Amino acid sequence: MKKEIKKQIKEDEFVSVVTHVVRFFQTHHKTMAAAAAGILAVILLVIGVRFLRARTLQKQSRIVTELISLRSELDKDPKKLADLEKKAGDGKFERFGYVLIGTYWMDNGDLSKAEEAFRKIKDRPRDLTYYQAKDLLGQIAVLRKDYDGAVKIFDAIEKDRPQDYALDAVLFHKAEALEKKGDKAGALALYKKLQETYSQTYFGYDASMKVRKLEAGQ
Repeated sequence: MKKEIKKQIKEDEFVSVVTHVVRFFQTHHKTMAAAAAGILAVILLVIGVRFLRARTLQKQSRIVTELISLRSELDKDPKKLADLEKKAGDGKFERFGYVLIGTYWMDNGDLSKAEEAFRKIKDRPRDLTYYQAKDLLGQIAVLRKDYDGAVKIFDAIEKDRPQDYALDAVLFHKAEALEKKGDKAGALALYKKLQETYSQTYFGYDASMKVRKLEAGQ
């Protein structure tokens, strides 16, 4: 008798639980359906963003590849410059074309045209391309023996402390400008800073050579 009663109690509990679950779904099915739809929408949004991001990266990679390809062809076919100029623009990656155009003119000794190309790069965004152009403008100033102007440009880059541009290159170019200006003490101090802070880089190694040379000449 007791077993039958216990069995009946368990059956009643099971029926009660099932009944409550059914009633819960009946009462909240609209809310749950809305939540499920919301979750699905979020999943689809994430998938869509990832897809668009992949497509964007693919497009950006293609743009950079085309620009570099045209630049590599310029030495053999200068007429390709017109094609490179057409592809250069204000887009995040298109403006890299102006850097390539500028370096072409620097290689060919026309500093005015090189400077003109670099100055076409706007101040925003301040990314790798922007700082590369500024660094090259500083180097042009050094070539023109405008050492104060060059140092001013390098100082501005250093002040920004860009995350995506090699600061050791900028500091080395600044040290060279100071050295050529005749400020041996300032140049030596900067070369030593490079030697200590960037000992494992190309410019850190060159700075070590400069330190030995300047100290030997004192």
